[in-house]
Amino acid sequence: MARKTFRGGVHPEGHKELSRDASFEVYLPKGPMVYPLAQHIGRPSTPVVKKGDRVLAGQIIAEASAFVSANIVSGCSGTVKAVDRYRTIGGTYSDAIIIDNDGLYEEAPGIGKACDYRSLSNQEILDKIKAAGIVGMGGAGFPTHVKLAPKDPSAIHYVIANGAECEPYITCDDQLMRNYADEIIAGMMIILKLFPNASGHIVIEDNKPEAIAAMQKAASRIGNIKVISAPVKYPQGGERSCISLVTGIDYRISQLPADVGCVVDNVGTIRAIYKAVCESTPLMERGVTITGEAIARPCNLLTRIGVLCSELHEYAGGFRDGKQAVKMLAGGPMMGVAFDSLDVPLQKNNNALTFLQRDEVAEAEKIRTNCIRCGRCARVCPMGLTPQLMCMAYERGELDRFEHKFHGLECISCGSCTFICPARKPLTQEFKVAKAEIMAIKRAEKEKEGAKA
Repeated sequence: MARKTFRGGVHPEGHKELSRDASFEVYLPKGPMVYPLAQHIGRPSTPVVKKGDRVLAGQIIAEASAFVSANIVSGCSGTVKAVDRYRTIGGTYSDAIIIDNDGLYEEAPGIGKACDYRSLSNQEILDKIKAAGIVGMGGAGFPTHVKLAPKDPSAIHYVIANGAECEPYITCDDQLMRNYADEIIAGMMIILKLFPNASGHIVIEDNKPEAIAAMQKAASRIGNIKVISAPVKYPQGGERSCISLVTGIDYRISQLPADVGCVVDNVGTIRAIYKAVCESTPLMERGVTITGEAIARPCNLLTRIGVLCSELHEYAGGFRDGKQAVKMLAGGPMMGVAFDSLDVPLQKNNNALTFLQRDEVAEAEKIRTNCIRCGRCARVCPMGLTPQLMCMAYERGELDRFEHKFHGLECISCGSCTFICPARKPLTQEFKVAKAEIMAIKRAEKEKEGAKA
């Protein structure tokens, strides 16, 4: 039975007024385009072009290298300048394909060709989605063709479109639903063809009335697709939160959504599925919000993946009053990643660039105290974890207890515990480090076992 809301959660200030009514602007990049080979969950892609090659918009330039991997498509026409290491928006360096954009945007043959998805087999639909290089565009970056191919498609009963967009500041999905509702519904119908026993559910927080109205209108003629207006609470956009709201199911930590009959995709991902299957257009563009009190002109853009953030920053008017931003985030303040250089490319799963005039993390550090054992962190955790005990285990170096007794690897890094903590402890940041250390140990052990074999 569906619920009115999910367990836990917090209510951070939204700041959506900065860009919520800024309609999409289509922006075609002018400068070079950069495509990291590791911009999705799974194994990095393998380049199929080399320095000096001419490429076209929509052409595959790197292929999936494993079952969990994804193709990468050029968003421009031009010449491959190099295949070399390049800094990413997360601060690490990755092998990347660098293209000198010629500004012509000449498209590869077949791009835009209409196709009726009803004439395709399920495998042909999955093949088109894989060829298009589609990954989760809400932030996770998981290859979509893998998610849509569970062991038993007949066991899927709920296809959930995540339009909650609960992260503060970000409004590109809001604009996507307002302006491309018909395409999102068509994408949902394609997914439902893959799962004959499923119904469609579109989750939108109720602070987006225009998006709700647009999606309801587009879905009104479709009997098995329902739009759900959800109360505003962070992290409503979390996969588990959406499932809890729609189905009332609380599944075990060890389970995946498919194990409880659910598939969840971001509305941007679902629109990309429509474009790939019905318009033969691979994943070349995405919606992105440029926002924050430090940016001169907050806006929502439809732009090409691979564009440098410096170019988007300049298009949005640069910094307000000529002052530098105190903090720059890829994403929003709850789950976003801080970065310190604009000379990095926009990737498939980047939905916003947020430029802040205040660094609340640095301010919190100045007044940080010891844990006061209030338990607020546990009350707001949407996963039902105990952040206080996880923190104690990590700070004592007890990674085994962090993982196995307190289920630390199940933390979704939503930031709710850090937000609510009166002691201002950087809980989420510590948990990210702990998880990274555990995964590094696991990789080392696996490599050691492989060497013995």
